[in-house]
Amino acid sequence: MDAFKLMKELRVNHEHEVYYLPKETGLMLIESTTRDDNRISAKCRNAKVEDLWSLTSFFGYSTQTFVLAVNLLDRFLAMMRIQPKHLSCVSLSCLHMAAKVTEEECNLTPTDELIRIGQCRFTVADLGRMEKIVAEKLNFNSKAITALTFLHLYHQILLSHSTDRKETLNLEKLEAQLKACLCRISFSKAKPSILALSLLRQEIEAIQSEDMLEIACHIQRHLKIADGELLLWRERVAQCLSDYASPECSKPNHRKLQWIVSRRTAQNLHSYRIVPELPTIPEGCWDESESEDSCEDVMSSGEESLSSSLGSDAEGPFFPLHIRRQKHCQHLLT
Repeated sequence: MDAFKLMKELRVNHEHEVYYLPKETGLMLIESTTRDDNRISAKCRNAKVEDLWSLTSFFGYSTQTFVLAVNLLDRFLAMMRIQPKHLSCVSLSCLHMAAKVTEEECNLTPTDELIRIGQCRFTVADLGRMEKIVAEKLNFNSKAITALTFLHLYHQILLSHSTDRKETLNLEKLEAQLKACLCRISFSKAKPSILALSLLRQEIEAIQSEDMLEIACHIQRHLKIADGELLLWRERVAQCLSDYASPECSKPNHRKLQWIVSRRTAQNLHSYRIVPELPTIPEGCWDESESEDSCEDVMSSGEESLSSSLGSDAEGPFFPLHIRRQKHCQHLLT
């Protein structure tokens, strides 16, 4: 794609990104929720997003699948008032919906296996019903403009204009940093175009490329992004990556999902299916006369977080060099 078409596509996505943002009032309500409120808190949401990261790594799904799943989850949580026990069904539904859009059909994990590996306690029918609910509430049409959309466009623009050091800007590294940011609900309030540009500027300054910095500034002017707004999110991104690089930070761990079993046990697992302890979701559980910010008691799950300890997602050179040198950190992203 030539430079003119890239800039045109960038502009179109910038104009439409607002339609795929979670409601800020809903996000603020989640952030203000305490554990005693029996609603989704920021800590609960963040832990579930880390679980989604672990599952996407375990199943070999792409970053695009993870980012889309988080976008769907945040938009739904910001719109509907649900209880913590329902969160597993909602989040896994968002992951399955995202995977069906972004992954090849031959790479899709069967629904029953997704539920079993995710250590959830609901049925395939429950998941299917929840997917329909999420799709209806969000008017989901297999598309969403996310920070990853802009990250890929920025990267293509840089490569089409930059004259040197093209291989220095590592897209995989930028994607990993984006995933780390999305594990905090505060970044769901950022416009995708600004969050992606903040990550890009962070990396460009780390590699000290004046050529790329000039192009990034041109992108900022083209999208009319205010200096103050960009600076605000750049500081938050830098703080997030610094915190995430510290050994004290717990990171997603998809190794926790891997089991070593005997051949006999493995054969039994193939034929074994968990019988749900709770009834399935009633057909009429969502009353359209209810307000948008309410949700009926559709199902229950009491799963613990899959992401409570360090693991393979915490390894690899995916943070800016100056942050790694400051922290002397040995636990980095893959």
